[in-house]
Amino acid sequence: MKDKKDIYVYKIKDALYVNFTNKCTNRCNFCIRNTNNGIAGFELWLDKEPTAEEIIAEAEKFTGLKKMVMCGFGEPMIKIDELVKVAKYFKEKGFYIRVNTNGQANAYHGRDVTKDIAGIVDNVSVSMNAPTAAEYQKICNSIYGEEAFDHMIDFAKKCIEKGIQVTFSVVDVIGKENIDKCEKIAKEVGARFRVRPYIK
Repeated sequence: MKDKKDIYVYKIKDALYVNFTNKCTNRCNFCIRNTNNGIAGFELWLDKEPTAEEIIAEAEKFTGLKKMVMCGFGEPMIKIDELVKVAKYFKEKGFYIRVNTNGQANAYHGRDVTKDIAGIVDNVSVSMNAPTAAEYQKICNSIYGEEAFDHMIDFAKKCIEKGIQVTFSVVDVIGKENIDKCEKIAKEVGARFRVRPYIK
């Protein structure tokens, strides 16, 4: 048994980050979990996943912040019920809410969960990282195989249809040609696009 307290909420710069789960539908080659126990000095492997009430209690210990990022050392939208409760609670307190996701939540839950987050989540940042289904699976090793790519694109479209801002992101190590192709797809879908640095 680890002699540590699980970290459910932590602060980076001017935002609170929520660590919902370590579960994920991908096993990305470049994932920080392959080489680190956390980020920014916070150890994020969990012995116990938090309830929405535990997250809210931890988050309320911080003051003077109005941004919250739903992430986790895993895929936060696996915990959709907890995510919705926390997002709704802090949205009512005037927070800007962002979700970092791989965009496979609808496939995981077998329904359109973008309906659940509409009106309470401001921005969904979807990790894209490849311009084709085959390349995506080669990099991300999803449990859904090459279908994962289409699940991701469809998820982004459904978010946009419901008025949720979507940003597709890619890591800068995939090469300029692939970055350009990903940006083109983002524009076609109606999403924003961001290149983020690879964290070693």
